[in-house]
Amino acid sequence: MPWHDFTQAGTAAPLPDREWRVEEVARLATLAAERKVPVHRLVREEPPPADSAAAGEAAEPAPDRVSGLYRSDGEVQVHLRVDVDGRRPTLRVSADVFEQTGATLHYRNSFRVDQLTLDARPDEVVVEGDGTFQSPVDAPRVRVTLRRGNGDGHPSARLELLTPGGELGAAYDCAFASDHFRAITLEVDQVASVTPFTEYDTASVPAPEPARVLSIARAYEEAGIEVRMGGQSNVVPDEGVGAWSDAELHDAMLTHFSLQRHDAAWYDAEGWSVWLLHARRHEKGYGGIMFDQDGRQRQGCAVFHDGMGETEPGRTRYQLYTCVHELGHCFNLYHSFAKNRMRPPQPNRHDALSWMNYPTRYQGAQESGPEAFWRSFAFDFDGPELVHLRHGFYRDVVFGGAPFGEGAALEAETLFTDPVEDRSGLRLELRGRTTYDFGEPVVPEIKLSIQGDQKRQVIPHLHPNAGYLQIAIRRPGGVVSVYRPLIEHCVVSEPVSLNALRPALYESAFISYGKDGAYFGSPGMYQLRAVYLGPDGSQVVSNTLPVRVRTPLSQEDDRVAELYLGDEQGQIFYLQGSESDHLRRGNDALETVMTEHSDHRLATYARMVHGHARSREFKRIRFQDAGGERRVPRLEVRPPVPEESIPALRASVQRSMELRDQPGALDNITLGETSLRLAHTCAAAGDRAAAL
Repeated sequence: MPWHDFTQAGTAAPLPDREWRVEEVARLATLAAERKVPVHRLVREEPPPADSAAAGEAAEPAPDRVSGLYRSDGEVQVHLRVDVDGRRPTLRVSADVFEQTGATLHYRNSFRVDQLTLDARPDEVVVEGDGTFQSPVDAPRVRVTLRRGNGDGHPSARLELLTPGGELGAAYDCAFASDHFRAITLEVDQVASVTPFTEYDTASVPAPEPARVLSIARAYEEAGIEVRMGGQSNVVPDEGVGAWSDAELHDAMLTHFSLQRHDAAWYDAEGWSVWLLHARRHEKGYGGIMFDQDGRQRQGCAVFHDGMGETEPGRTRYQLYTCVHELGHCFNLYHSFAKNRMRPPQPNRHDALSWMNYPTRYQGAQESGPEAFWRSFAFDFDGPELVHLRHGFYRDVVFGGAPFGEGAALEAETLFTDPVEDRSGLRLELRGRTTYDFGEPVVPEIKLSIQGDQKRQVIPHLHPNAGYLQIAIRRPGGVVSVYRPLIEHCVVSEPVSLNALRPALYESAFISYGKDGAYFGSPGMYQLRAVYLGPDGSQVVSNTLPVRVRTPLSQEDDRVAELYLGDEQGQIFYLQGSESDHLRRGNDALETVMTEHSDHRLATYARMVHGHARSREFKRIRFQDAGGERRVPRLEVRPPVPEESIPALRASVQRSMELRDQPGALDNITLGETSLRLAHTCAAAGDRAAAL
């Protein structure tokens, strides 16, 4: 199970932020057990007497600190993490288990102990508790004996797995490997017009203690993750080019990893390497995105420096926040205000003072909003996030492992149930056509409106890509899944007011293809339902929209559906056109539709995405050899091609007008956007009459 509930009593919070010695922690744990209260609550609400070493006074770190990473050798390799002293200890142990078979290493299991006993003796520390395992085992009781160093060496660990009856099931001797619990390799590239973030002094603006200078690496090291800079840091020339689109960034991501896949540190699979791109701006104004397309999950992200403020030190602070936030998504961390979408769901934490919250979404006990957030934010992850980073099961944390939020379907069925009570004052509607041809893109329209004459504050982003709205799909046979976009957009947005002058917001969303592939891969009856997450945490549920996908009526219908349903074609539709070399077969299929099936009603969609793609420039990052192993990036920019885009867009608009509300017709919102794109393209080409 990729996600676990860390909110049970006594497990949610690490100890306060200072260096803790294991003797202090052991005394606190004993006292907490006697009083039957969580350790962190004991420290916060009723600290021990002031003359006690456990009272919370500043203490020098013990020379024989026991927390860190331990590893065993042999056929079975255990990566054991002990977290009982040092900075913000979570009072846990965890491990990932691998098996060496010949020249290959395979992942086998993970476990974590959330409730433990701690005995600190002069020569050793013993930690024991029942483990939660990724895969069931016969010996689930975990005992770790840490033999202390003598002040000039590191401790060693013996891990024992015991049966419920106390018999020894397995034992492993582990040597100390690192003060950090995990280590990653970060490669950072940039476009030439951006000055990348380097570091920020938290004392620049009043903020909670302790004051310190933070870089990306330092921020993660405080969470127990060692960050090693790797690869070749590239500067991509971008003078005179416009904003980046999802399609261009998608191509850059695929190109980057196709180049790196033969490097020892980079694979087209799971691993501890991640890529961060510093760019100037996204065409839709996003602060950052996390890539998560087919084949590689959570291995890269981009941040956009325009819109991060114009004055210091707030601009640098926001750069640090955005970089850490986007990399947090790569570690499989959800937004604080959307934790209920994890597996299993956690309560949303609107009051979280965390890297993963939005300052604009912060709701404190006394005050809310960005100013209140920054005054109280100590530049940390919150307790459950810290547990995930340090002790989450291997595949749920490692880059290239479990997809972002895998298991969201566990909550999908609940989207088809009405709330017991709804006093949000908002109404959410799914509208649009209810009949589609097989292979035709399914694009429902979304409307969020106020009820009556009420005024309501809402987040003005209704597309599922932005994370404020989810759409559930019930397929033929009853299986329910949640539509998941290929690329996660981080949209930090101020709420807007819905009132009599602006009573509703509208959006349309292509949901035929996402992280799970094709969502409408067979003819039959489907049902759609959406839920919108409001600024106050309200979950507004829509009506249920029935959708019938028709069986092909002719051999040509079947052939066009086949040409539309490939993975590459799905990605091209998702991106509203792309000229990535990695999607060449998909574009060839769409070209076949436009040439060999030009009169077919579904050719509208191939023309629409082709017209969109050719109406805008397309940037490609390419690398050329510069001697030895060095590769120098260059930027290829293909300018707009109006002589191709205008005919394609015009034909798509005209055919949609003819088919109005029938299969083959663009939905109303997409039709309006395509008409506007046609007008702008005509105007840019000097044909102002056609633009009008």
